[in-house]
Amino acid sequence: MNTFASRIVHWHGHHGRHDLPWQSTRDPYRIWLSEIMLQQTQVATVIPYFRRFVARFPDLPALAAAHEDEVLAVWSGLGYYSRARHLHAAARAIVAGHAGAFPATPAALMQLPGVGRSTAAAIAALAFGQHCAILDGNVKRILARHGGIAGWPGDRKVESALWTLAESLLPRTAIEAYTQGMMDLGALVCTRSRPACAACPVSADCIAHTQDRVRELPAPRPRKTLPERQVQMLLLLDRGELMLEKRPSRGIWGSLWSLPELAPDVDAARHCRDHFGFVALDQQNLPPFTHSFTHFRLHIRPVRLQLAPRPGTPPGRIWIPLADALDAALPTPVRTLVGQLVHQ
Repeated sequence: MNTFASRIVHWHGHHGRHDLPWQSTRDPYRIWLSEIMLQQTQVATVIPYFRRFVARFPDLPALAAAHEDEVLAVWSGLGYYSRARHLHAAARAIVAGHAGAFPATPAALMQLPGVGRSTAAAIAALAFGQHCAILDGNVKRILARHGGIAGWPGDRKVESALWTLAESLLPRTAIEAYTQGMMDLGALVCTRSRPACAACPVSADCIAHTQDRVRELPAPRPRKTLPERQVQMLLLLDRGELMLEKRPSRGIWGSLWSLPELAPDVDAARHCRDHFGFVALDQQNLPPFTHSFTHFRLHIRPVRLQLAPRPGTPPGRIWIPLADALDAALPTPVRTLVGQLVHQ
């Protein structure tokens, strides 16, 4: 038990996670779904969404046959919605191009929408026993510390060095236990802050540990000042119904149902009259709040407008009973606003 990989495998057998809902299976559908959901999202957050998603779409044909709105509605609240759109597109691609049989090799898996090199390797290793290395965020942190690789892991040269190290450490056997063990070690022991080095099976030859560089490695992402955006969101109500509009397929909240948006200096009631033909009987400015994305901050000023009976529905919009609106595929801040109205 003196090699890096054998220590990881041994540790995983005694201390790793074995009861996650996508474990104890070779089903590539469930493994693929979990890997996509776990991108940039913690396990505790993913578990209820995973169970709900599998209950609604129990297999690949069910997902492929669903309408995109259904998929986005079940995903709603998990964020990074391009993952859901890619998941749906990939299911249809497998049914159409692979006769419903899940691709088994990393190269074939990487041809699917939303599947990158590390995700493809994880699916291939866990579902098909393929001998390939993963390099998700947890594994990058372990290898940067253990190998003493300086720099931000998102830098191309640093990432290349991490890939080389990851591939050099692969075991000849037990690839499934090793792959899951690396994920678990990063999540449970070699954490970003306060790593439990005393409990780590590879700390004896870890450069960061032996040279007291744990806080230094890996280097953080270079800081950038996030742009700030201001927007009004209109909650248009008429006889117990709320108006939603479909977002474009590309961009933030692509293909989700959202609220009409205005620049912060535009009069909301006048806009509704001039652009929709709606007459506002009452207007209420709700408390503003901020929603942060990875690349900008959105400052939202919600405005609630009670309308006179509407003359019609503008193109690209729907009216939905307020009590049913939470069942739609809504972005997180919109869901928050709608939930506040529903529970008033």
